[in-house]
Amino acid sequence: MPKILLVEDNEMNRDMLSRRLERKGYAVIFAIDGEEAVMRAASDSPDLVLMDIGLPGIDGCEATRRIRENPANAGLPIIALTAHAMSVDEARARDAGCNDFDTKPIDLPRLLGKIEALLPGIG
Repeated sequence: MPKILLVEDNEMNRDMLSRRLERKGYAVIFAIDGEEAVMRAASDSPDLVLMDIGLPGIDGCEATRRIRENPANAGLPIIALTAHAMSVDEARARDAGCNDFDTKPIDLPRLLGKIEALLPGIG
């Protein structure tokens, strides 16, 4: 069962998305801020990270940069999630090291397609 690290500070969003992902066969672990995301990416060996960009403390872009500093996470797929849909927001997330970008509210079929594309043979 592929393990997804869901980094989301909003409890309602976290609950809704995790239940939907679990129904699709993914194990979901959580981080509620950027610092915890960096720690969990290092300690829990997720197969993929869903990274909210608008986090308290260090934001999702900085957390992504810190995750990428760990050589063990060089190939870890990270999908940015944000309510900001401007092309500059996507460019900022990709520059930080995100492999893909998706907007909120979440379109689950679209997000699942992105997850499956980044986890070939796992999802």
